Amino acid sequence: MWKKCAIALLCISLLFGCNKRGNQGNLRNAGLLVPETISDQVWGTKGYKGMLKIQSAFEADVFYREGVTSKPAVENAVSEFEQKGVNVIFGHGNAYAAHFNDIAPAHPEMHFVSFNGHATQPNTTSLKFEGYAMGFFGGMTAAYMSRGNKVGVIAAFGWQPEVKGFIDGAKHQEHNTEVLVMYTENWDDRDIAIQRFEEMMAKGADVIYPAGDGFNVPVIEKIKEHGLYAIGYVSDQSDLGESTVLTSTVQHVDKLYELVAKRFEEGTLESGNLSFDFKDGVITMGSFSPLVDKAFQEKMDRHINHYMETGKLPE
Repeated sequence: MWKKCAIALLCISLLFGCNKRGNQGNLRNAGLLVPETISDQVWGTKGYKGMLKIQSAFEADVFYREGVTSKPAVENAVSEFEQKGVNVIFGHGNAYAAHFNDIAPAHPEMHFVSFNGHATQPNTTSLKFEGYAMGFFGGMTAAYMSRGNKVGVIAAFGWQPEVKGFIDGAKHQEHNTEVLVMYTENWDDRDIAIQRFEEMMAKGADVIYPAGDGFNVPVIEKIKEHGLYAIGYVSDQSDLGESTVLTSTVQHVDKLYELVAKRFEEGTLESGNLSFDFKDGVITMGSFSPLVDKAFQEKMDRHINHYMETGKLPE
């Protein structure tokens, strides 16, 4: 594993070269830690694309380490990054928050950024996508297109705000819509997710929201096989089939990383726990299927614009 990680550091360094930025701002170089791989085409890849945006926007060298899951591994990576002039590190998941809180006091010149955690140190920040609204708009679309007034959401964990948003949005659109909710208790367990889908289908759900980026693609493929509808998750998944994917709830991780890097560069990045939403330009709805009539699409655009301007969802 150490050799694999060392090669990763070397390859990305050779790819980007050595950029001499001078004293343009606070950001020197940036580092990324991922628990699995940057090649998963889902969550890890999104983090890597965020690093590419930072490299391009700030002419900084960026580095990554894969398979970093323990505190000793985090400490080792932080030490290597520090030697390479990295002063902002992104831990691509909620497990990094606790490690960063422990490590950060020993590295006061570095800033540590994690996801969906609880940041407690002056040089730590945790990021969170506000998922309620995107779930709400996804639920509205699902209820509108459901033929049997029964829809479902398959989520990884109960704390995901998009689950409550999906339920409320579906009920707002059609008050008599039945919403089935099931969990996998794991971001990546595709077998359990497909099992949950089959259970929902047996109960009559005809629009499914697979709210887990580790299993959404195989679930959508199963949905397509059975001629049902899906709401995509995290990425615009219209490429999986316009006759299947009605729309998607999209989280632009790469844009968020660039936004956070910009704040760090300017000295305005706050410590603690920060939330981001549609108004920040890092959450959008994906393309609508041509099966969704134009009148409803236009209505959704109005609702989304109103929410961005006022923070208020349809009542």
